[in-house]
Amino acid sequence: MNFSNLGFIISLLFPPSFVICIYYFDFNSVAFAYTLLMFVYLIISLVYKQSLKSISTPLIYFSFVLIAYIFSRIEFVKMIPALISGSFFIFFIFSFLYKKALILTLTKKFYKKELTLAKQKFLASSDGYWSGVMLINTLIQIALVDNDNNELWAFYSSVGWYVYLFIALAFQVLYEKIFISSKVDAV
Repeated sequence: MNFSNLGFIISLLFPPSFVICIYYFDFNSVAFAYTLLMFVYLIISLVYKQSLKSISTPLIYFSFVLIAYIFSRIEFVKMIPALISGSFFIFFIFSFLYKKALILTLTKKFYKKELTLAKQKFLASSDGYWSGVMLINTLIQIALVDNDNNELWAFYSSVGWYVYLFIALAFQVLYEKIFISSKVDAV
């Protein structure tokens, strides 16, 4: 049994479903129900010996929803996307600082066509850009933790940050097409 896509589905559905539930039920009941749901998901992940990456999602959700239940504070629930975004920032900043070329590695893994040398060089140098993108995303997520508008948090934490990342990717591709490809073609 493979749970690799379930973490993505949970991160997409969790914020809006949680906010919808707290409109109809009291916060502690919802937090307790989600704690149980994440606990069951965590146990199933452990039983089926999932990877650490697959287990990390239910573990993070379980831990923070349990803390939210114990302290009766939605801010702990709202911290989950900020924590996940901050983790991505840390991956990119370390990749940038230690010249690991994470973006190039990921591109080679998922893009089956042969990359030109210029494109490889461009992608190898783009971890700094993506650490900046993820830093901004993390700061937005942190700002939404204290925001009283739970609907805005739910929207951004489920769909909004994917739109933001798509726009950031579009800017990177556009930059590469205009500035990098034109220099290579001129040579």
